[in-house]
Amino acid sequence: MNLADGIQLFAYDTWATDLFFDALAKIPDDELRRDVGTSHQSIFGTLVHIVGAEEVWLARWTSEDGAPPSLPSPDDIASLEELRKRWDRVRRDRDAFVKRLSDEALTEELTMTNSRGETFRHTFQQMFQHLANHSTYHRGQIVTMLRQLGAEPPPTDLIRYYRRRE
Repeated sequence: MNLADGIQLFAYDTWATDLFFDALAKIPDDELRRDVGTSHQSIFGTLVHIVGAEEVWLARWTSEDGAPPSLPSPDDIASLEELRKRWDRVRRDRDAFVKRLSDEALTEELTMTNSRGETFRHTFQQMFQHLANHSTYHRGQIVTMLRQLGAEPPPTDLIRYYRRRE
């Protein structure tokens, strides 16, 4: 992986997540927040988790003290519009951070502590790949929940991202 690959990976992540925000804007709030028994309870809770994880990882990369914020709760966010503003801010800050890196920086290791107090070392390359995979995984959960509501999820396969650019 080089920096151009990382930038493209995050461009895909932004494109796919934006499609979900657009699709979810058509769903009533009570349906978005309905507990359907998944790992993050609801569509809204899952999307809050995706955005919150992006915030936590960015803070790990940029924080002076290395102490990331805790993941937000769906109860902390009033609306899908408010969550989208958080998403827009974190993705802009993430993209600006990534663009300041070099190819060599991708192999640098960063020491971090997870929410359970465990310490790990990872390269930026590993963290970038993890974050894109994490969002893709949880968007897949949202696809299932949308289908349970009878709604049509947006198609966000990586190959569709590449094709739409041609």
